[in-house]
Amino acid sequence: MTNFTRYAAAAALLWLGACQTQDEEMARVQPEPEIVGEALSTSQLDEQIWARVRQTGSYDWRQASDHVVWSALQRSDQVLSVGYAPAGTSPEELPERAADDADYQQARQQVLQLIVELERRADPTVTAERIVVFDQATLPVLTVRVRQLATVQALRRSPLVRYAEPMGYEPGRDVANRTLSSSGCGSNTATAGLVAGSDYTVLTGGSKSSWNQADVYHGIRAAWTQSTGRGIKMVIIDSGSSDAQDNLGAAFNQGLSTGRTIERLVTLPRNSLFGIPYGAAETPNDGCGHGTSMAGAAAAPRGTDGASVGIAYNANLITIRAAEDVFLDASREVQGVADAFTLAANRADVRIISMSMGRVTSSSQMADAIRYAYGRGKLIFCAAGTSFDWSAGWVGVIFPASLGEAVAVTGVKDNLTTRCDECHTGADVEFTVVMQRTSNNLRPLSLAMSGDAPSTVGGSSVATASMAGMAAVVWSRYPTETRDQIKARLIAASSNASNRSTSFGYGRVNLARAVGAVVQ
Repeated sequence: MTNFTRYAAAAALLWLGACQTQDEEMARVQPEPEIVGEALSTSQLDEQIWARVRQTGSYDWRQASDHVVWSALQRSDQVLSVGYAPAGTSPEELPERAADDADYQQARQQVLQLIVELERRADPTVTAERIVVFDQATLPVLTVRVRQLATVQALRRSPLVRYAEPMGYEPGRDVANRTLSSSGCGSNTATAGLVAGSDYTVLTGGSKSSWNQADVYHGIRAAWTQSTGRGIKMVIIDSGSSDAQDNLGAAFNQGLSTGRTIERLVTLPRNSLFGIPYGAAETPNDGCGHGTSMAGAAAAPRGTDGASVGIAYNANLITIRAAEDVFLDASREVQGVADAFTLAANRADVRIISMSMGRVTSSSQMADAIRYAYGRGKLIFCAAGTSFDWSAGWVGVIFPASLGEAVAVTGVKDNLTTRCDECHTGADVEFTVVMQRTSNNLRPLSLAMSGDAPSTVGGSSVATASMAGMAAVVWSRYPTETRDQIKARLIAASSNASNRSTSFGYGRVNLARAVGAVVQ
């Protein structure tokens, strides 16, 4: 698991600077002479990132040089994520709400003043209002547009700065040549040729239970005799949910799914220029298809319309549109995800957060948000990773599933020993879900963008949403227990409970065993 071990050294620097005045601080952080030369090219940056990933399994921007960070800014949208803190504060400590903390606000103002002063040396028209890109009230983070290497150098040496990282640079970010399917979108339509009794089981009332919900894999149908997720609220952070899918709207309560709630929210910011939003305001509607299928796998109703049923079919649900697609490569997607986690963190009624999206490089701003939610008792599931045609064959655990606060989930085939064709594995994985047939490559059933005919969806994405649904079923059975107690129950009911695998973690959860049901 990824821990922010380098913060210990930074904390010492913060303590040494605690008694400095603002003028002394400004003098102390004067930048080193600017490196002469051009920014690295996109291909040079990508080569460096992939080399580090293949060597260590991850890429942490805090370990990159100033020139690499600046180059990544120049080759993206020039938006820098700057984590700040008062001098003498532990870098891992997060306030309840940064905007309400006088010490944090003073640190923010000092850091912003430093940025404006240095950026003005090249452009006298720079103002604080023009360079702040996204507002952030909860986390101690500034998102600013930075063009000068000297600014990057000064920020990364300031005792008031926890990190300074490019938000919008990821390897393989060739948007012009990337298809929808290469970013996890565009395929959520009804799957033709599904066979009753083989690909799904028709339940009483007419809903369809996916082949992988059979008791032989996870004991899901047997578990429903004891618990169906009632009273537990989960959040799906993804590309939103389709307003044309009635099972995530007016028909969310039907059949055996009753008395529950669904909310459709959005945190994805509008595009902006010089801090000024432009274009139409974003909506909760799913333009990708991925979020709709994740919501369906986790909590679609057990109804009478013939649609596929979710694992926690009586759980309450919030879908949050935080990104455009599965690959979090844009600054506003990073901001959207961070805001979604803080939103969920501050909802006392939310217990489970599931996100089937990620990126190759780290994001300390996203890590802050996840740590903030974790500190408020949320059980967080993140996808271990799904390979795309541009990801160069890497199958390690992606960010943020690699964080210690997140439970990384991946998928396996129905032979129970082989990862799914596109699924990532690694030591950070904690649970696996059966989600690919070896005989015909069929993936689990879920909700299409519209209608009742099921679609199918694969990858570690559906494994993660399914795992969130299983956790909701267990927590509903034991509603007074804590996150850690629920996780311990999931582990105890898993196939590798006593011998954790370095690739598949604790393995498959037997949900029936976890809730005390008897498998017939």
